[in-house]
Amino acid sequence: MLGRGGMGEVYRDRDTRLQRDVALKLLPSSVAADHDSLARFTREAQLLGTLNHPHIASIYGVEESDSGAALVLELVEGPTLADRIAQGPIALDEAIAIGRQITEALEAAHEQGIIHRDLKPANIKLRPDGTVKVLDFGLAKTMLSPSTSGVGALDITASPTFTAHATAAGLILGTAAYMAPEQARGRAMDRRADIWAFGVVLFEMLTGVRPFGGETMSETLAAIIKDPPSWTALPRSVPAPVQALIRRTLEKDPRRRLRDIGDARLALEDLESGADTPAIAPVAAHAPAWRRAALWVIASLASVDLRRAWPRPVIRGDFSAPTHARFDDRGNCSGKRTSSTSRECGANFPE
Repeated sequence: MLGRGGMGEVYRDRDTRLQRDVALKLLPSSVAADHDSLARFTREAQLLGTLNHPHIASIYGVEESDSGAALVLELVEGPTLADRIAQGPIALDEAIAIGRQITEALEAAHEQGIIHRDLKPANIKLRPDGTVKVLDFGLAKTMLSPSTSGVGALDITASPTFTAHATAAGLILGTAAYMAPEQARGRAMDRRADIWAFGVVLFEMLTGVRPFGGETMSETLAAIIKDPPSWTALPRSVPAPVQALIRRTLEKDPRRRLRDIGDARLALEDLESGADTPAIAPVAAHAPAWRRAALWVIASLASVDLRRAWPRPVIRGDFSAPTHARFDDRGNCSGKRTSSTSRECGANFPE
């Protein structure tokens, strides 16, 4: 036996036909005994079998017998990333090299429309030659049914894959500590959930701890949904481009999150090569919309050479002012021009 988790037991085995060692994953009885679940799982395995990438562990086949069903997988030697993190934070250069290989695996899968859904250190193997292999790609989607979950007894530190009823909109699926907020809420998810999980993994490699804590699954999910990451845990030695990348991957609103894992790959490649390239820009703080718009206009005007811009162009824009602000019929802030009034109006705009 090589391991046991929410997705079954894994054994080292020998393929006597092709004379090679393989990893044999015995499927949980809830999947193997249910015809529909097994058929769905087989179709998913066939799709994943089309992935051929040096950083993705291959699926060789699905075997069925009277005693159950099993996946035949590529046997990847070496510890998991979880084993490595358990020894302490990983040096920056090593973490960047590992992270870059993870992004390559995710990018290849995303291009085929395949989402991992359960990316975590326990599903990442580190071979002795430095090669990183991502395991269990996309299998979480079809592994367990809500009726067989046992969520109350789960240990999130052991990171078993689980399902649990969440809302009428869907199911929580994955591992609590690495779930994206939308995944934790049971809402529809896409490849940006993998991008979030990658950010959690990168954070954990550099700090040795996860960005969202909690003694129970419920506390962990609540922290993911509401609390900011533990930014103070990041060492000051972590360069600004890496910090910016982590911040972009851990945006709670998926619309503000890094859009493509390929952008993370490019950033990490540049860091590995020492290229002098701009860092991934961090998302601006959540200021009110009217203030962000005002800052954008001011920045735009600052770049104009007014001596050459005569007659001045008319610049129009919509501003959502605070409800307590008062304006006259010309659009100017009414009342006495005091610092207090200026704050109420939102900014010191010219008359």
